Parts: sequence; C-alpha cells; structure tokens
Amino acid sequence: MALTLPRLFLIRHGNTEWAEAHRFTGRTDLPLNARGEEKARGLATRLAKIQFAKIFVSPLARARRTCELAGFGDRAQIDPDLYEWDYGQIEGKFSQETYLQRPNWDLFRDGAPGGESPNDVQLRADRFVAKAREINGDVAAFTSGHIGRVIAARWIGLGIEGAGKLLYSTGGVSILSYEHTRDHPAIELWNDDASL
Repeated sequence: MALTLPRLFLIRHGNTEWAEAHRFTGRTDLPLNARGEEKARGLATRLAKIQFAKIFVSPLARARRTCELAGFGDRAQIDPDLYEWDYGQIEGKFSQETYLQRPNWDLFRDGAPGGESPNDVQLRADRFVAKAREINGDVAAFTSGHIGRVIAARWIGLGIEGAGKLLYSTGGVSILSYEHTRDHPAIELWNDDASL
C-alpha cells in the first residue's frame, strides 16, 4: 500500500512595482501590478487539481489578491505568521543601494535595522511549520519572498542563514514534503515560476 505524505505548497505573491524595482517590501501594503495579476491568474490552472486540506494567506494585500486570483480566496485563512519580514529602516530602499551602504550586512544573519531580527522571523516560521505539519493533507500558504525562504529552510532543519541560499521569484511555487516518512522533511520543488 502506497503511503501519501502531506505537502506544503508555498506560493509567493505576484509582481508589485517595488518587487520589480528590487526594493525591500515588508509591511508596506502594495497591490499587485498588471504582471502580478496575470501571474496570479496563471496559478489557478497550475493548482486546480490539488485538493488542499487547508489554505493560509498572509494579511498583506499582494498575497491575498494572489490567493483570490488563483481561485482560493474564499477558503483562505489569514495567518499573521506569514507576514513578510519587517524591514524597519530599509523598508522601501533599493536592495543594491542597501548592500552598497552596508557591505558586510546580511539580512538573514543581522536582521533589519529598526525592524525584525532573524530570531523574530525564525520564531514565526517555526510556528507556521509546526501548524502546517499538524494537518493531514496538502496545505497551501500564499506569502512573500523572505518569509517563504525562511519557512523552507526551517522545514528541512536549516538555520535561518540557510534561507539566504534559496532564491524565490514572484509567482513562484514551491513544494515542501518528505522523503519516505515524516521524519525526513525535504524540498520536493523549489521556485517553479513556469506559470507564464
């Protein structure tokens, strides 16, 4: 008899103006742009055959709209642990400019000045991973880039700095699963943005 193990589908929101400009977009509640809405609609086809036991979504409008256009808005439960990183003083700043001004800085190691620490974000990710693992069935989580990366790293037992090695595109779908048993968490698919 084949054993079917539950999966966690991480779905990053579609494009926004700031995401395309490579600006840190944490708690600023930006809408999707036209490209982002198109990507979100493309997710509907890709996810249509999945029977989700539970669907979670970040409180941010860009994630909620992506979830809605993907066809799951009426079933989604808002989860504050899926909020994007609070970037504090670098919110809205261009990432390239930020790294030039702070040459040895690493978000996943040092945190955001005036915002959340890596430990703060890791605690939120750990809470969400624990919640998702309690559900017997596939779970969807519509969220943002950095928190999605941290959730994936924590799913497979990496420290938060491991999240820095996982790039995550807007509209990307990732599947966190297991190899053989629930004792062996694994990444089944990472950053598939083939919807467009």
